[in-house]
Amino acid sequence: MNDDDVRLRDVVEADLEVFLAHEHDPETVRRSKFQPRPREAFLRHWETQVLGDSTVFVQAVTVNGELAGNAVAWWEGDRRFIGYVFGREFWGRGIGTRALELFLREEKARPLYADPYEGNTGSVRLLEKHGFKRSGTVRHGDNEHIMLILHDEAP
Repeated sequence: MNDDDVRLRDVVEADLEVFLAHEHDPETVRRSKFQPRPREAFLRHWETQVLGDSTVFVQAVTVNGELAGNAVAWWEGDRRFIGYVFGREFWGRGIGTRALELFLREEKARPLYADPYEGNTGSVRLLEKHGFKRSGTVRHGDNEHIMLILHDEAP
């Protein structure tokens, strides 16, 4: 067990530059198979489709007061999805586990869906640790992603 103090808080505009850096980290890109957006498109997406959409639930994740990443839930048609991105320096320390635990307490919608890239075994394990079950695969471009679903009631 570590002594890191993991907390959630509302996202503020100043967080976006850190989130942009996380999205552009080469290892994050490799593991997620997600093409990072150019800066202006990234900021526009966050301002309009994340922060500007009242149906989106997003939280900044801090560790010992330092911004570590974010977790977000959004609607895609009739399905509620979750996703998260953390800075590489926060990987492998149990921070994602604690952050997702806190986030799932606040995000009450069930079922919840997630579709990480199949090669991102850390993310798949993190979701499974929180009760997500594999329900198939889905393709995003040339890449196969695992579809996971959480049916359980919110804690």
